[in-house]
Amino acid sequence: AGQLQHDFITTQGGNLLCSKIIHLLSNDDVKSQVSKVLNECEQRMYKSVAFPAIGTGQAGQSPAKVADEMLDAIVEFASKKSVQHLQTIKIIIFQTNMLKDFYESMKKREDSDSFAPDSWFSILKSFFWGKNQSTEKKKPMILEKKVNLVTFQICGESQENVDAAESWIKDLILKEQSETTITNELIESFDESQIATLADLQRRKHVTIQLDNKLSPPEITISGISRDVWFVLVEIQTMIQNMKDAEEEQSKAELFSNLVEWRYLGSNDTFVAFDKWTNMQLEDAKLAKKPYLNVRINKKNYKVDLNTLQAHDNQGKTINIQRVTRNEGEL
Repeated sequence: AGQLQHDFITTQGGNLLCSKIIHLLSNDDVKSQVSKVLNECEQRMYKSVAFPAIGTGQAGQSPAKVADEMLDAIVEFASKKSVQHLQTIKIIIFQTNMLKDFYESMKKREDSDSFAPDSWFSILKSFFWGKNQSTEKKKPMILEKKVNLVTFQICGESQENVDAAESWIKDLILKEQSETTITNELIESFDESQIATLADLQRRKHVTIQLDNKLSPPEITISGISRDVWFVLVEIQTMIQNMKDAEEEQSKAELFSNLVEWRYLGSNDTFVAFDKWTNMQLEDAKLAKKPYLNVRINKKNYKVDLNTLQAHDNQGKTINIQRVTRNEGEL
């Protein structure tokens, strides 16, 4: 028998692959319901929990509203420093068309909080895909700068003339100098190739680039002649945007992999799952109602017919394709 408390009933997992099932009583306040379940899971020391898109079935609530309220509750819960036990939160979306609403809700938070030390998007990622338990410390970012000094020797008829010339030269230099700072949490994720790109920009454009990854979020300060500073600024912003786009694509691929799995028929007459990137591309193509998509299977190029679910190579070989929706989750 279940135990009724705080507007929900907890029962055993039964035939489902979970230890407990929390049954929510009908309520239009989705945020409140999610918050109560999260607090209950933390109190019971559960490590993971999975939600359906609450209220989008017979209750008929808007998927966009439900997405916002569910993510609001998760963000508020995840922001609490007292959270110790609950490590993974999943939202299982059975209707593929609702994926866009949840993805847009997450993206909206990322755009509005991309410069915060602990952005909502970072908090959401840590709970949706598990907290990073690694204790490995990041290596400090070191960018060497070779400074070429220029010496002016000023001669004049009087000290007053020399001082005037020195002042004029200093003013001229300062008018051409500029300094700007980029603040973004992705700077902390720069790898060796990106550090090498910064070093190359510094060398070619004769600017000074200073990285401070001890701040939260970390900063990059660029100083030098104005036109060179702005050139380097645009290059670094483009590099950060590319990292952000890649991270979004990875997150999107993770979301799709929780909804659907695309497979191809292997050599042993068993279906083999595509990698997450190809899985996302196939699902994107299907949602966009594209007739074909080029993929790689066993290091060979194939053209997938999304209507017949068959892949063909340029030598006439055909491989059957399968699309399987994931309708099971754990609580």
